[in-house]
Amino acid sequence: MAKRGASQPTDPEPAAAKGGSVVRLDEALGGATALKHFAFLECIAQVERPLSVSELSALLNVPQPTAHRIVHMLESEGFLQREPGVRKYAPGERLVRLGFGVVAISARTAPRRAILEAVSKEIGETCNFGIRVGGHLMYLDRVEAKWPFGLRFEPGSRVPLHCTSMGKLFLSATPTAQRRRLLSLTSLHRYTENTVTDPAALEDELARIRAEDLSIDNQEFLAGVVCAAVPVRTPNGKVVAGLAVSAPVARMSIEQARGCAPLLREAAAQLGATFGDWTAQGANERKKRRGGEE
Repeated sequence: MAKRGASQPTDPEPAAAKGGSVVRLDEALGGATALKHFAFLECIAQVERPLSVSELSALLNVPQPTAHRIVHMLESEGFLQREPGVRKYAPGERLVRLGFGVVAISARTAPRRAILEAVSKEIGETCNFGIRVGGHLMYLDRVEAKWPFGLRFEPGSRVPLHCTSMGKLFLSATPTAQRRRLLSLTSLHRYTENTVTDPAALEDELARIRAEDLSIDNQEFLAGVVCAAVPVRTPNGKVVAGLAVSAPVARMSIEQARGCAPLLREAAAQLGATFGDWTAQGANERKKRRGGEE
């Protein structure tokens, strides 16, 4: 704890204002150790499945006791999160926010934002772009419709998975065993009279979503609001995000929401293509770690 009167580093935006604590690796760790921590984050971010401590130890050539210590620290700070029911780790909310914070200031953001704006203008309603973070959906970007009144969900806002169009989309794309573990730890809270709270009925709904490649929220999260969502896939077919349109039922019926599917799918394909460079780079990095040849 700092003594009164001691000089403190000047930070124009304190940690409290930024939300959450800040890990001062430069103060707590040596340079080589700090790089080792970043190597763990990089490995977790690039591999397309959760990893155990032993797998991380092998991939990074780090002793298991050291790997345990690093993973525990990163988990406690929110950079990693343990997958439900297993001893494997995936990117935590803080790492996801960090990654998409970089995206938010990168050159690739402009094309993505332009795609969302074009969809919103064509349909005349609000367009949303989001990802799954743990047991929630997190909005990354949103283009509001030009109406006097509307819902306000800022980027970074989190909403449930089981009763939102993009949330159900991610659940439908999650492997069965992982989805069941996730739902077993999640309360299927009833937000409206249309919210699906029965696990079997929800599984039926997710099967329909997989078959149609389209997810509908029929006033299941917010009364009076309907949504339609489609998956955003990378060039290798991985679902990385969702694209949705939302509107009051007074302006858009369920049939009209479904009718937005072709335009949403076209835009989702354009959005997915913007992930192409990162996908290829990640694959090349994994090959190098395994000693593969280009």
